[in-house]
Amino acid sequence: MTSTGEEQGRAGPPLWWVRRRDVVVDGTLAAVSTAECAWEGVRFADEAGIPVAAGVLFGAVVGATLLLRRRWPIAVVLVGIAVAPAEMGFLLSVAGMYSLASSDVPRRIIAGLASTSLVATFVVMYLKTRGDVEADPALVVALSGFVAVALTVPPMLLGLYIGARRRLMESLQERADSLERELSLLADRAEERAEWARTEERTRIAREMHDVVAHRVSLMVVHAAALEAVVTKDPARAAKNAALVGDMGRQALTELREMLGVLRAAPSKPAVAAAAAVAGPVAVAGPVALGGGAAVVVAAVVDDGPSLRELEALVGQSRAAGMAVEMVVQGEGAAYAAEVEQTAYRVVQEALTNCHKHAPGARVVVRLAHREGEVAMQVENGPCEGPGDGVGLPSGGNGLVGMRERVVGLGGVFVSGPTDAGGFRVSAVLPLP
Repeated sequence: MTSTGEEQGRAGPPLWWVRRRDVVVDGTLAAVSTAECAWEGVRFADEAGIPVAAGVLFGAVVGATLLLRRRWPIAVVLVGIAVAPAEMGFLLSVAGMYSLASSDVPRRIIAGLASTSLVATFVVMYLKTRGDVEADPALVVALSGFVAVALTVPPMLLGLYIGARRRLMESLQERADSLERELSLLADRAEERAEWARTEERTRIAREMHDVVAHRVSLMVVHAAALEAVVTKDPARAAKNAALVGDMGRQALTELREMLGVLRAAPSKPAVAAAAAVAGPVAVAGPVALGGGAAVVVAAVVDDGPSLRELEALVGQSRAAGMAVEMVVQGEGAAYAAEVEQTAYRVVQEALTNCHKHAPGARVVVRLAHREGEVAMQVENGPCEGPGDGVGLPSGGNGLVGMRERVVGLGGVFVSGPTDAGGFRVSAVLPLP
């Protein structure tokens, strides 16, 4: 088996043949036709009064034209019609008519040449039979017609059938190749969508882990710093801060264990269906590549995540850590979709965490507005009144990015930036489904 198209071109059959078998078949037919016409050329030379060698050479040339039947079938049939009066070229006429009918020549040309060949054969047979046999003229006509039809119609019908079958096979092969290309494209697209789903699920898991752990740990660091500052001056307050640190740590561990448990759990059909409903039809490809748990995380987070009712407790935790936080609620709250309430809670949570990190001692205002068709939240802190680095909380730079991804993912608007007073403001508006 060759490996390159150049090698295949050198090793393939010559000229117009497609397969080596075609060369052998046409060469054999041409050899037989040449022998037949050369033998018939002897009789033709006697009848025409020319040298025998000339008649044999003429017959050999006529018979050899059958070698061109695949490339020029019309020429082969015309040669057969032309030598019909010389009573030579039986195989040439039959094979030529078959080749013409099986080729891609227009049907009107096939019909015209077949009719001409039929008439020529009939006339030659009629003249030959009438001169050699003393019989009823009707019988001569019937015999001549039978021979003409037998030499013309069967090869033509067989050629038409073979040509139609070959074109059908070529059409089916083209369709198979087209389907194979389409399947290949679909497979590539499926792989791209699966990769996109894996990346999306990893991003969601990382965002959720960040929101769940970062806020608790930040409060723990704040309380630990306060504990370190008052441990010798105010033992009672130190004990209170130590208890708060313990509570925060236990809450963080509990939430972390719950999330890790969901990641480790085998997905059930209802969970996968819930994940598909939340993440969309493409996200189903994610769990397969991530071991089956990624989509369940999304479903679990939506079903068991925090809600707006827990914002008071969230603000209270920041107050307990020493932050001056004011919460303002406008409008009457309602039961929103789980993903809306979870996103609103996470935005406020991450904004408060950033206040602990970057604006220790600053006054913070949390605003929540329930409007018609949307819910808006804003967390704004004033100028920082403490050390610029707070208690040394690390920042990965993913908080604002994660908030923006959450809000934009639900079709909302997210804006963040410094204020004229020297503080920082985070605002988000979520449409209600």
